[in-house]
Amino acid sequence: MTATADAPIDTPTAHDLAGLSYQDTLRVLSEASVHQHFDAFLDIAWDSPEFEVVPDDPRWVLPEIDSLGGTDWYKSLPLERQIEIGQYRLANIMKVGLQFEQVLIGGIMSHLIPMGNNRAEFRYSTHEVTEECHHTQMFQEGVNRIGVDVKGGPGWFIKVAPFLCLAGGPLPNLFFFGILAGEEPIDYLQKSVLRSGHELHPIVTRVMQIHVAEEARHIGFAHTYLVERSKDYGRLQRFGLSLAYPVVMRVLCDVIMKPTKQMQKDLDIPKDVMREVYWKSEKSQKLLRDTFGDVRMLAEELGLMNKVSRLVWRALGIHGSPSRFRSEPKSAAV
Repeated sequence: MTATADAPIDTPTAHDLAGLSYQDTLRVLSEASVHQHFDAFLDIAWDSPEFEVVPDDPRWVLPEIDSLGGTDWYKSLPLERQIEIGQYRLANIMKVGLQFEQVLIGGIMSHLIPMGNNRAEFRYSTHEVTEECHHTQMFQEGVNRIGVDVKGGPGWFIKVAPFLCLAGGPLPNLFFFGILAGEEPIDYLQKSVLRSGHELHPIVTRVMQIHVAEEARHIGFAHTYLVERSKDYGRLQRFGLSLAYPVVMRVLCDVIMKPTKQMQKDLDIPKDVMREVYWKSEKSQKLLRDTFGDVRMLAEELGLMNKVSRLVWRALGIHGSPSRFRSEPKSAAV
């Protein structure tokens, strides 16, 4: 059955999974995917009158918790212009999310091709791919309904994305780092927006609700997978991964969170605003650090925090205390 707003998705918690083996954990996650999941065209009322996109709808104004929406520049603009920018930015975030999901799907399939029989990892991974396919449909339909012809990620990312899919086979650790780098920032921002109480257009709110619900399982799987694989890390491999981990996180974070040059041009965003928001101001730097609290927690668990890697985290501006538990809310998050 599909999950609905009245019957939210039931994702196993860390307490539910405590003490289970890796294979048993994946079986529990698989059962959860079977019994509660979303369908892009059954669980979103696309043709409902309240989902119609109409001119001058203030629900397209970006929330203050959004990096760009919280700037004095954006808030000083006429309402019509704020709506225009809000539609573009929200549609582009969906498009970037769609592109990341496509890379994930391709990479997981590459990872599974040589896998043997009777592996719970195969079953759960294909459940996840099924859900991610629905997410790509959901994101693309959202972009289509908003009606802005956005391109998504920066040009370099679009060009290399097909090759990133190939990493799922020979470089599974780096690939799963990339999965988290794509999922964690979007998940953090969506949860922050939903917790803020800001009224957004129902298309955006419903897409966020569904994505957050199912991504909880997907992120949980990526964490569990990396913890399992970390048991076989050699000393040199662990050190190399400790340096690669924060770099992958930081580079892909910009792909998701920072407006592309094309978006800056289309929306005429001043260069001084871009410099302040990404990532020179104290407020934006705190957002950047807070986004990676769960990622730092996992790095500690994987044994990827050492004297050298901590310097890399700091140099990239994503250092700080690890989360005490997954999805721990940050005080004054942005």
